[in-house]
Amino acid sequence: MAKSVRRTVMKEAALSEVKDDLSRYLREAEKGDIVITRHGKPAGVLIGFASEDDWFDYRLEKDPRFLQRVRRARASIRGGRGVRLEALKVD
Repeated sequence: MAKSVRRTVMKEAALSEVKDDLSRYLREAEKGDIVITRHGKPAGVLIGFASEDDWFDYRLEKDPRFLQRVRRARASIRGGRGVRLEALKVD
């Protein structure tokens, strides 16, 4: 899976500007999130995805069921239950 090239720098844009040129802002959001302001105050965030993999990664990162499975798996490993990667390798 290719890693995202997204930057953490956030840009700000007024809601009226975003509404007038949404396509441009979506392209810009592929490079970094855009905070959308209403009357000068943050109102939302526009998050763009450069690829379907980026979209899939975002969905996993926000999925409470996936996050719970990760927590359970980590607790299991810490509890000594698990298989070392080296044990899975076949010669």
